[in-house]
Amino acid sequence: MEHLPDHLRSGDLLVVNDAATLPASLRGRDGKNNQVEIRLMAQLDERVWQAVALGAGDWRTPTENRPAPPRLRKDEEIQIAANFRARVRGEDRLSGRLLDLEFNLSGEELWRNLYQYGKPVQYSYLDDELKLWSAQNIYSSRPWAVEMPSAGHALSWRLLLKLIRKGVQIVPLTHGAGLSSTGDINIDRALPLAEKFEIPPITMEAVRRTRASGGRVIAVGTSVVRALESASLGPGRFTSLKLGPGYERKTVDGLLTGTHDVSESHYQLLRAFLPENILAGVSRHLEEQDYLTHEFGDLCLILPV
Repeated sequence: MEHLPDHLRSGDLLVVNDAATLPASLRGRDGKNNQVEIRLMAQLDERVWQAVALGAGDWRTPTENRPAPPRLRKDEEIQIAANFRARVRGEDRLSGRLLDLEFNLSGEELWRNLYQYGKPVQYSYLDDELKLWSAQNIYSSRPWAVEMPSAGHALSWRLLLKLIRKGVQIVPLTHGAGLSSTGDINIDRALPLAEKFEIPPITMEAVRRTRASGGRVIAVGTSVVRALESASLGPGRFTSLKLGPGYERKTVDGLLTGTHDVSESHYQLLRAFLPENILAGVSRHLEEQDYLTHEFGDLCLILPV
């Protein structure tokens, strides 16, 4: 990462996602005392969240190998703690495991209990239990993301200051990055689902000026791409935009992103930036050189020639 300034130039714009990572994994029991894990996906209302349910086990078991929970019926309650529970309001047509949940608490009480009883979502490739502080970026602010917007994890204040001194402008937006895997094939095929975003006016003005002056707009992570390419919906909305082959970008020129296996959905998103033959060659090189994948892995910079 220390060489990133060598590849950017004065007049470029770096856009980061400043969403903080939530403790989005909650463990509880259904009405028959079955173990259930709830992974939050998006807040829909004051008390209501979209979430996915997983059965027995924990993060040490690969998500795709986790059993499905017993069917959770409408109005059934999941007990998380003595005074903290969630009621099933309904399920999505995609899957009976994709639920709308209404918590019995709201406002400050809800957030206090989320942080008391929740843990960050994590996957089995990690050796140790993930601490919430370690799943934050240095500029994280509002708790909107249920998984870390990981492309920015390697950015340090020293590196950002070096970029600024070189003439690279850095601006934020907030995008509620969702789950990368649920273990349910129907849900996973549809990922990413609709995610909330908000783009400050100062960021949109910086994008306009950069493009007008011939600079490059570079997104730190695909969540930033989804937000910027959805800006026509308004400065703050939910976006269902899916990036992939054939998508013609209107705003974003370059991308700083993690490395991912060709079997993962994130790989398909990168086809909006590179043709398949080049992307396949890059992937082979990364594999041969033992680059690390997932959110704490290595990064790639994709820039226009």
